[in-house]
Amino acid sequence: MAHPVPPPRRPELPPVHGAVICVAAPCLVISPEHGQLTGRGLDGIYRAGRRLLSRCVLRVGGREPVAVQGRSLGADRAAFTATVRTGAEAGPDPDIGVERVRHADGTERITLHSYAARRVRLPVELALGTDLAELAAVAAGRTGAELPAGVHAAGLRWSTGEVHAVTTAEPAPDDSLASSGLLRWQLDLGPGESRTIELRTTGVRTARAPAGQVANPLSEARAEGDDPRAEAWFRTSAEDLAALLLRDPADPGDAFAAAGVPWRLGLAPAESLWAARMALPLGTGLAGATLRTLARTQSTGRGPDAGKIPGPLRGAGPQLPPCCTGTEATLAFPAVLAEAWRWGLPEAEVARLLPTAERCLGWLRGALGEDGFLADPDPGPRRCETQAHAHRAALLGAELLAGCGRDGAEEWREWAAGLRARFRTAFWIDGPDGGRPAAALHPDGRPLPRLTGAAAHLLDTGLLGGGRLADGLLDRVRTEQLARLLGAPAMDSGWGLRSMAAREPGHNPFGHRSGAVRVHESAVAVAALAQAGFEKEAAGLLRGLLDAAERFGYRLPEMYAAEQRTAGSAPYPHPAACRPAAVAAAAGIHVLTALAGIRPDAPGKTVALAPLAGAPLGALRLSGLRVAGEPFAVRVSRLGLAMVEVAADALQLGG
Repeated sequence: MAHPVPPPRRPELPPVHGAVICVAAPCLVISPEHGQLTGRGLDGIYRAGRRLLSRCVLRVGGREPVAVQGRSLGADRAAFTATVRTGAEAGPDPDIGVERVRHADGTERITLHSYAARRVRLPVELALGTDLAELAAVAAGRTGAELPAGVHAAGLRWSTGEVHAVTTAEPAPDDSLASSGLLRWQLDLGPGESRTIELRTTGVRTARAPAGQVANPLSEARAEGDDPRAEAWFRTSAEDLAALLLRDPADPGDAFAAAGVPWRLGLAPAESLWAARMALPLGTGLAGATLRTLARTQSTGRGPDAGKIPGPLRGAGPQLPPCCTGTEATLAFPAVLAEAWRWGLPEAEVARLLPTAERCLGWLRGALGEDGFLADPDPGPRRCETQAHAHRAALLGAELLAGCGRDGAEEWREWAAGLRARFRTAFWIDGPDGGRPAAALHPDGRPLPRLTGAAAHLLDTGLLGGGRLADGLLDRVRTEQLARLLGAPAMDSGWGLRSMAAREPGHNPFGHRSGAVRVHESAVAVAALAQAGFEKEAAGLLRGLLDAAERFGYRLPEMYAAEQRTAGSAPYPHPAACRPAAVAAAAGIHVLTALAGIRPDAPGKTVALAPLAGAPLGALRLSGLRVAGEPFAVRVSRLGLAMVEVAADALQLGG
């Protein structure tokens, strides 16, 4: 009897949580903590997804230096410290210090410093090699052997015919051995002297070169206050987000935030929009460029996908089938455009993008199922967060249409009211503890009674004119109940919001949708709870995120594992998580600006402040923000009172 052949296993992503990553998109360097690029695993210098150098092993005096420390110096550079004991002095102390500073653009400075009491002569050797493999092939373990090298001026060169890579050195090596991939120097160092070797690795394609780095559209804002960690988190978040910016090949003048490294250094429609939305306090430039980029991808013509922004499926854990990121992006488009308009996106840019937003709303009208809910994917479950995204798109889209003198605003407000009524009847599961929203409805109408972090989107209603917030899908009583649930230990791990409650069947602290902390959802919860007036729950999640950020060197991964926090515990890195990731970086900006509760209405020439009561981080000042295209600064006192310090002359304080 023949046995069925099992489907091929999906290749497992190599772990990256211990790697030191430098990124300045489209450039990327992945190094182990000791700093030697070994040619194994993901080690290497990459550009536009191609590994230009996989091996760069330093030997001093015939031996590899002893690694002491590897550390990030910023989004685009890292330093690796090591020592060498030459034997010139008696005793166990090393007498040569080695400092390697590696940049995402492929440059590296190797500095050797002598602590010896007399002059030493050091043979220094670098063993270089590469396979010129694509990152996807490296991740899947499908790389070939190293390519043969050729001597090239002051370095070595490798070629596949289509792609070339060159590593040059300054000063030029005394000896180059292409057959072994070796560059050699003889260095004389007197007591206290240093010598530096600079390497530069570049790639050349015979085809058109990929677009290079973009100008940063984000303002140079900063946070400062009683808790110095806020400044470090804000700065690192902004730097990481800027490092992930890529040009749109269809229009190199526009930039978007790549989803994250190392796996998704490219456009991810929903996540790029979420990052742009959360970064609106740093200006509308990124939001406008991201919206234009996605507008060029919108499906045209007729049929069920007309007006939809395409996007791949995304895993949703073991409870539900994959969701469509295109659905989320299509619903986010009119909402992000509307909020960018409130923050000061120029009217001409809004007018240019408005037809795309109208087509997104048109797709939504046609995509609704017979039960009045939006399936994702169709046919499939009706997820609670998808209904929240649709509701926000309708209400913010209505405001946008009305403000721009277009038809349809009242129709969309009525549509949203109908969705609210249906949602409150079908999605709420009553219980002795006050009830909860269903994670989803099955196509037959049965609720999935899981409490998940996605429920935070029910509280994220969006910004309207005059500093008002849009209505939510839940009434006030159920909103209070959901806030209590999100702030309780089953959901608040002490390090952020779990993606599924700890007591739910199938909970997994490492599960990206079944228990791990997803930074983006945690940030949404903090800001939404603060806006809705649930200060205690917002402050608890905020402190947990900030503590986790400190543990991760202020560069939060997109997700991490967290058992319930206890004395001496710590969040665990997820081996497959991107770091940095656009939504995690933007989350730091979103959370910290939520403390001030900035609610701008640039078209109405007002800005309102609704700071988080109790000032959970003490006094805080945010400067260098942008509202209505002009610098904006706000100060929050230790009593939780907010004051505008710098703003455009035309803006009036309201709310």
